Amino acid sequence: MTTENADKSNAKIAIITGGSRGLGRNTAVHLARKGIDVILTYHSNRAEAESAVSEIEAAGRKAVALQLDAGNVASFDDFVTKVRQALQQSWSRDRFDFLINNAGTGYHASFAETTEEAFDHLCNLHFKGVYFLTQKLLPHLNDGGRIVNISSGLARFSFPGSSAYGAMKGAIEVLTRYLAKELGPRGIAVNTVAPGAIQTDFSGGIVRDNPEVNKVVASMTALGRAGLPDDIGPMIASLLSEDNRWVNGQRIEVSGGMVI
Repeated sequence: MTTENADKSNAKIAIITGGSRGLGRNTAVHLARKGIDVILTYHSNRAEAESAVSEIEAAGRKAVALQLDAGNVASFDDFVTKVRQALQQSWSRDRFDFLINNAGTGYHASFAETTEEAFDHLCNLHFKGVYFLTQKLLPHLNDGGRIVNISSGLARFSFPGSSAYGAMKGAIEVLTRYLAKELGPRGIAVNTVAPGAIQTDFSGGIVRDNPEVNKVVASMTALGRAGLPDDIGPMIASLLSEDNRWVNGQRIEVSGGMVI
């Protein structure tokens, strides 16, 4: 076996939900550049997912795209079966190393106008889904592995119109600490990464495409601009490196100093 093939056969494997676009895709690509293979999920846009796979493969790593509705807990058993099949077929393994719970959507409405339907959707996707998908995948996560849960600056500071979304992310931050405590005996570190406002298609691309919103974000950020995907993906990839093996149970905000 050549050195290159040996390196690939011993590669770490990450599962990234919502890895076909935005911050998830950026993270997947930066993990690939650090020698990590990827299973990414997508909700409905298979072409976009296949494009992400091609980008990862161009970086020299293996990648598999699997469809997942991250807010539909009833579908998780089937998804885990597909993960096990992908691990066997592509890596001849039955376990992976890193889980990044990234999938999500935005929602903007005042507290008074937030509907129960919207609240339930956010809860299923951002909290209940994360809770039970992690639970279902846990038997297949290697001891000494890592979990990263994606939160938001909106769990620390408050803007009108984000009460439901911010509350879900606050719940994720509490869950992260409990997971760090309970999974510690297996050597699994669990942390939260909380981005600030980032220029992606999230929430309809409002930070990226609306000059006024972009300007407001820049004005309240110490480094003087809105964030970019490349501000987040490399940080998450770095967090999963051995250099950060002793970071556990932490909330790490990556916002350029937003609202400080």
